[in-house]
Amino acid sequence: MNVEIMTGPYSAGAGPSASMPDQVAAWLVTALVSGKFYLLFAFLFGYSFTLQARAAERDGAGFAARHLRRVLCLFLLGLAHAVLLFPGDILMTYAVLGLVLFAVRNVTPRKLVRAAVWLVVALSAVLLARGLAALGSAAAPADAAGAADSVAAYRGDPMSVVHTNLEQWRLMLGGDFLYAPHILAAFLLGLAAGKHRVLAEPHRYRGQMIRLLRYGLPLGLAGGAFAAVCGNGPLDPRWSDIGMAVEVLTAPALTGAYVSALVLVLGTRRGRRLGGVLAPAGRMALTNYLTQSLVMALVFTGYGLALYGRAATAAVLAGSCVLYVAQVAVSNWLMRQVRYGPVERLLHTVTRGRTG
Repeated sequence: MNVEIMTGPYSAGAGPSASMPDQVAAWLVTALVSGKFYLLFAFLFGYSFTLQARAAERDGAGFAARHLRRVLCLFLLGLAHAVLLFPGDILMTYAVLGLVLFAVRNVTPRKLVRAAVWLVVALSAVLLARGLAALGSAAAPADAAGAADSVAAYRGDPMSVVHTNLEQWRLMLGGDFLYAPHILAAFLLGLAAGKHRVLAEPHRYRGQMIRLLRYGLPLGLAGGAFAAVCGNGPLDPRWSDIGMAVEVLTAPALTGAYVSALVLVLGTRRGRRLGGVLAPAGRMALTNYLTQSLVMALVFTGYGLALYGRAATAAVLAGSCVLYVAQVAVSNWLMRQVRYGPVERLLHTVTRGRTG
């Protein structure tokens, strides 16, 4: 998803010279990926909160101080990430909402799930209202001059890239605020799941996972397809918010289906082998996240090849898959040498403090 923002000023597959493969690739990304995987990462962040709390209890350390240091470190990492590499950074949002997570740490799982549902429904209603209002207005004209300016800036020298990142970050803050309830809802669901040790004892929840896969997959796919029709065509851009309203409402179902399918597969003999290959990349997910932004900045901005606005969507997605395979290989090698990835080591050290 991030590469769509870093590759050029147009929505994926929607540029003036987008080919049919590019349009199809963009449509599939919206239907299957957009709005789903940041929920997965947010769910895991909420789940990891319970692991951090248990670790602090085992160590006899104050959890409040540890958590505050952790979110402060995440915020500063995110700030550097947004300014230097990628203005769509998510780490600062995680850090701020992490304070909310601490405030509700003693709420029961049932109430956490109920609050998450209300947050999702409320955000969907806001987007639906905005979308219905947009249908009654004329379609907004494309900002060709603004797109040309961003292309020139991102192909410029490093200072031009930093300045443009700051401008883009400012423009994206509104979207960060708007979608914060969606991320917080995933945090709360992750916290509730962590309290029940769902991922530590998946055999206890096999039936629920099968039902979530059976019902969540078709619901989520239908919602994703509708969002793609609204966001990538054939419907015009005025339908975008209505598509996002449906996506917000149905994306948790598809994300849950993805999680259920993966956990069920990893419980099989062949799945355990697959898990052994993928786990090292998961153990250094923060390092890989930032490395992806670094690679994309070197490819698409004036830091390196300056291909901003020149790459086709389908080719970019294929390149992203190649990058991920390379990261899995490097992660497997590195995790055989050390316990933590480089950024994870930094975060661990800051979280534990001087006595950690």
